[in-house]
Amino acid sequence: MNERIFRVLEFHKILENLADQAASSLGKEQARKLKPSTDLAEVIHLQDETDQAVQIIRLHGNVPLGGIVDIRPSLKRAEIGGILNPQECLQIAGTIYGGKQLRRFIEKLEEPEVPIIREWVTQIEPLNELEREIKHCIDDHGHVMDGASDKLRSIRSKIRTSESRIRDRLESFTKSKSKMLSDAIVTIRNDRYVLPVKQEYRGAIGGIVHDQSASGQTLFMEPQAVVEINNVLSEAKVQEKAEIERILRDLSMRIASDHELLRQNVEALAALDFIFARAKLAESMHAAMPKMNDQGIIEIKQARHPLLTDEEVVPNDVFLGKDYHAIVITGPNTGGKTVTLKLVGLCTLMAQSGLQIPALDGCKLSVFDEVFADIGDEQSIEQSLSTFSSHMTNIVDILTKVHEKTLVLFDELGAGTDPQEGAALAMAILDDVVKRKARIIATTHYPELKAYGYNRDGIINASVEFDVQTLKPTYRLLIGVPGRSNAFEISRRLGLESDVIDAAKSLVGTDSTSVENMIASLDTARKKAEQDYEDADQTLQDAQQLKRDLEKQWQQFEREREALYQKAEEKAEKALQKARQEAEDIVATIRDMKGQATLKEHEWIEARKLFDEAQPDLTKKKAKNTAPEPQAKSKETLTPGDEVKLLTLDQRGTIIEQVNKNEYQVQVGIMKMKVKRKDLQLMKRENPVVEKPMATVRGSNYHVKTELDLRGERYEDALQQVEKYVDDALLAGYPQVSIIHGKGTGALRKGVQEFAKRHRQISDYRAGSMNEGGSGVTILEFK
Repeated sequence: MNERIFRVLEFHKILENLADQAASSLGKEQARKLKPSTDLAEVIHLQDETDQAVQIIRLHGNVPLGGIVDIRPSLKRAEIGGILNPQECLQIAGTIYGGKQLRRFIEKLEEPEVPIIREWVTQIEPLNELEREIKHCIDDHGHVMDGASDKLRSIRSKIRTSESRIRDRLESFTKSKSKMLSDAIVTIRNDRYVLPVKQEYRGAIGGIVHDQSASGQTLFMEPQAVVEINNVLSEAKVQEKAEIERILRDLSMRIASDHELLRQNVEALAALDFIFARAKLAESMHAAMPKMNDQGIIEIKQARHPLLTDEEVVPNDVFLGKDYHAIVITGPNTGGKTVTLKLVGLCTLMAQSGLQIPALDGCKLSVFDEVFADIGDEQSIEQSLSTFSSHMTNIVDILTKVHEKTLVLFDELGAGTDPQEGAALAMAILDDVVKRKARIIATTHYPELKAYGYNRDGIINASVEFDVQTLKPTYRLLIGVPGRSNAFEISRRLGLESDVIDAAKSLVGTDSTSVENMIASLDTARKKAEQDYEDADQTLQDAQQLKRDLEKQWQQFEREREALYQKAEEKAEKALQKARQEAEDIVATIRDMKGQATLKEHEWIEARKLFDEAQPDLTKKKAKNTAPEPQAKSKETLTPGDEVKLLTLDQRGTIIEQVNKNEYQVQVGIMKMKVKRKDLQLMKRENPVVEKPMATVRGSNYHVKTELDLRGERYEDALQQVEKYVDDALLAGYPQVSIIHGKGTGALRKGVQEFAKRHRQISDYRAGSMNEGGSGVTILEFK
């Protein structure tokens, strides 16, 4: 792609903003070298990279990219046998650590799905051993530590001992011969410890003179008493330097042995820093990932110029390449036409570079082989060309390269010459570019081009809106509506006399007046259509929201209904299993009884078959949950002693007691069983029911005893009876009741007391007194 387009559209400013988002010099280098790609597959891959990084930043915040340095020059020196300094070694260790941190961060991510980013981090080798070796020898400030080797530790110990001895000797001089010294301090000259001696006491001190003050009054002397110790110190420092050099040489050789893996790490880290820099730029611009194509289709909604601030920019919609291939924008100067051109061109370059664009989600952009632009006054002073000549030189060059895979941007096409000839030339140039199937956006202020789009296929007019009331442009792009001059309206609002305006109108040609009237009519229709669209869109959104709410509520209802069915089914299944087990127990008991020889086996099988057939099919009930339940053949209340028929077994029995509202305990022969009311039919009632005095509570009547006898009952049945009995007693208004459970093993007593603890209406419970039954009775007291 030509370099000129980058300069014209100020693409380099985008790259500088991108470089500012990079965390290392590696990422900044790649950002500044970024160029748009013309390969669709590569562009899609770059966009996917950026989008995955955007998702990570959006969900997890900043990515750890600290400590990463461009260590490639150091690697090159180590590879050819050079000795790296401590700071270079430390930078290599820091880069290894930074790579490990980034890899660990990405590998721990559970969401989102980021396969491209994960592929990059797999290329980062930990190199833990090399990092440990460097950190063992060099501290965080870049100094070789004593522990780097035993020899270095010994040498530095010797240095510290010598320095201490020298200072002790010299400090004794500062105390005993302070009058001979210019200052009572110990200082260093030529890496040797000296004293500042006054010139006249040179002979009294004795020793070696290493320096003197500017005035010559002070000599920096090394007394003879410390010369030998200073010699030992100097020798030790030479040994220290040699040992440090040896340690660094070994480290450099170790680094050189891993130079290929280190270079691979650097390349992976540079790529990842660059990818996340693109993501950070997208976040700062509130950008979206465009869907790329190679059919020349551009569809961007609420797009903003990337280099303008939110306060300056006005979002616009641009559609090109599907219903029409060329847009001709007319309207007054400073209305925003050029900004629109640059917006489309810059977004195209950004998208082809893998950058997201500042627009709404769902935008589409095409991959072009070339983007050409003739924008602004680029008059060549050196060639002494006029404005028109410089533009035409550029346009001629563009026309030689245009084809169907190019995007062409013309600003003020045909300007700088006679208006009539310029307009004709502009139309001819547009016709030629359209014929080559390129995508074009052109701006012009020639009135002759206002009707241009109406006469040609594949071309549409557009304009930038101007508010006549405020006399200011709104910078909104209006597709399908050519621009109006608004000169007469503006003049009228500025105070020009009506007579003058009317005279001016009479001088305007009939064709021009017709065009202006047509544009005015289109503008009025457009505004009405926009208002109607907004109203319809709001109605649609309200309806869609209502639909979503109703669907959500219906789904909730379905879930709750399904849960209730499931709960009811589980409860019924448990009851059936319990009843079946009880029946099995009874059958087993009867088999063991005497006289079982008189009972024939086929009779037991027949009874068992009847019991199995009585079991309801819960699956069918669930599938047909709207089917009505079978109704009892009689609504009449049954009382103990009533003779009934078991409909499911076709057997007669006698009511023993009512277990709950819809269930009775029935004696059938020697068996007792619980049967639902709907499965019982009253056959005979011996004695009429005698009404007993009733306890009236809140308008309801109950026949409830003040005590409940549970002796001989099974544990589960007993607790169910307690629960029902307590409810009835509460409704009867009793302050307390007695539960007779007997002594036995104490399990039933414990169960009753646990129930009393959990019940909200039971204020207290206690064991019965001696005259109430003792520990075989529990007294429940109600609130």
